[in-house]
Amino acid sequence: MSIVKNLSFEWLVGVRYTRAGKRSGRNSFISFISLISMAGIALGVAALIVVLSVMNGFQKEVRDRMLSVLAHIEIFDPTGAMPDWQKTAREAFADKEVVGAAPYVDAQAMMTRDETLRGVAVRGVLPAEEPKVSDVASETKQGSFNALRPGEFNIVLGTELARSMGVHLGDKVTMIAPQGQVTPAGVIPRLKQFTVVGIFDSGHFEFDSTLAFIHLDDAMKMFQLGAPSGLRLKLTDMQRAPEVAYDLSRMLSGDLLIRDWSRQNRNWFAAVQTEKKMMFIILTLIIAVAAFNLVSTLVMTVTDKQADIAILRTLGASPRSIMKIFMIQGALVGLFGTALGVGGGVLIASNIDVIVPFIEHLFHVQFLPKDVYLISELPSDLRWPDVYTIGGVAVVLSFLATLYPSWAAARVKPAEALRYE
Repeated sequence: MSIVKNLSFEWLVGVRYTRAGKRSGRNSFISFISLISMAGIALGVAALIVVLSVMNGFQKEVRDRMLSVLAHIEIFDPTGAMPDWQKTAREAFADKEVVGAAPYVDAQAMMTRDETLRGVAVRGVLPAEEPKVSDVASETKQGSFNALRPGEFNIVLGTELARSMGVHLGDKVTMIAPQGQVTPAGVIPRLKQFTVVGIFDSGHFEFDSTLAFIHLDDAMKMFQLGAPSGLRLKLTDMQRAPEVAYDLSRMLSGDLLIRDWSRQNRNWFAAVQTEKKMMFIILTLIIAVAAFNLVSTLVMTVTDKQADIAILRTLGASPRSIMKIFMIQGALVGLFGTALGVGGGVLIASNIDVIVPFIEHLFHVQFLPKDVYLISELPSDLRWPDVYTIGGVAVVLSFLATLYPSWAAARVKPAEALRYE
């Protein structure tokens, strides 16, 4: 019962000090500093939640758009040709995670039309098999991906590549292969005219501006290959790609090289993860600065309340009770600030797709130009574990900020505090 009474007494006084009366200008000033500390914690927490949500969204959006064109796993032969790709596909399907397989040819070439010349990444595919490993067929906004037929030398271009070359459906483009033909007059570049039968839009500027699809048979003829370059696989869970790639390296027969999507874009993903960690540290320092403003607030409160502390001590309050009073006061400020920050951060992060377009329209600006960034819209992916971590860090920092002022309050001597009262 006595413990309950002590707790009730400490909470009562701590909450009363948090509200800070308006009897004097000094009390009002302390209350103002307390509100500033609370607002600083709230702003820091909200900023950290929004920034991490945007970075998570950016990573997820770019990854999804990459994998709409790229495969989860690529298998290829060191010689550059895989004659029996059907056998490799059958062996790969022995792994339950593999749900799709398709052969491909990867090559580099130059493409020209009139006075325009562009370097392109050419991918030879089978239109009937490609939808099993990528979304390019469904992303073909003009024309038809199925119009890639062997021997007709048709081509599907990315929307930015088509725009930069000024071509439309039915137009002709000339492809120049690096493998030349040896003639008595010297080496002559291999040229072939292709008809544009489709234009795709993956939403990823790098692919939309450099990638071109042709039929697998046409690619082997164009680049003088006797077989596909390799095999592309799709998995039920792309996050398990490294694990599945390791399993396949032990299952598949032949001297084959295996590469999953995370290794293919390792530098980019590593850079994003490093940037995310650094932003977390930097913005946590902002929360720390706001939290440690509580130190000055509580020190001023302790100085102002020395007479009250002395009276409480003479009435029987222990130094530990006095310490708890000021720890409760500081902790409440931190908790309220954290709660406001979490609420505001979650609200903004959940509606970033509405807020940012409104600001862009209001000020006639574009935050993410398509020709500079990989995506043109600011995405957001709110993850609750991040929210819990941020809230926990803010509360812990706020609690740590209360320790020294509370300890100083517990050391106040009643006789000296009441000497001049």
